Amino acid sequence: MNQANALLSVTSLAVLATLTVACGATKPPAAKSADVAPPAASSEAATRSATSASPTASNVAISDEIRAKCGISDEDAYFPFDSSMLTTNDHSPLQQVATCFTKGPLAGHGLKLVGRADPRGSSEYNLTLGQARADAVGSYLDGHGISKSKTQTTSRGAMDATGSDEGSWQRDRRVDVLLGD
Repeated sequence: MNQANALLSVTSLAVLATLTVACGATKPPAAKSADVAPPAASSEAATRSATSASPTASNVAISDEIRAKCGISDEDAYFPFDSSMLTTNDHSPLQQVATCFTKGPLAGHGLKLVGRADPRGSSEYNLTLGQARADAVGSYLDGHGISKSKTQTTSRGAMDATGSDEGSWQRDRRVDVLLGD
C-alpha cells in the first residue's frame, strides 16, 4: 500500500467514525514482530479479564469499579479487525452503563472511554481506529442519555497491546469504559 492510499484510508476512517460506521475497507498491513514495540504497563489494562473471547462478547470492557457499583456482569469487549462498528452484543452492557450513569448509583458522574487496537498497522492508523471505537461507544451512550459533556474519549491505539496472534489480537480491539473525573 503506498502512502497516498494509507493516508486516504486513515482520513476515510476519521470521517466514517464521525458517522459511527465501520472504517474504510483498506486493511492495515500485518505488523512484523520487529515493528511492534513492547507493551507498556497500564492500570487500564487491568480493566479487562483474562478470559478468552466468546461469540457473544461485546466491544466494551467495563471497569471493575463501574461493574461493581452498577451491578453489571463481567463482560469483555472486542471489535472485529479494522472495524469501529458496535454490534447488537454491545447494546446490553452499554444500556446498563447508561442506566447506571443516568438513574443509578453513578448518576451525574463522568465516563472515560479509551479506544484500543491490535498492533497491526501504523501507529497513526491504530490511534485513529482506537479513537473511532471510543467515539462509537460515546455516540451510543449520548443517544441513551449520557451527555457528551460527561464523556471523555481518547485512544491508546496499540500502545498497550499484548497480542501476538489473532486470538490475542482480538482482546486488544476494544473500548475500556472507566469512571471519569
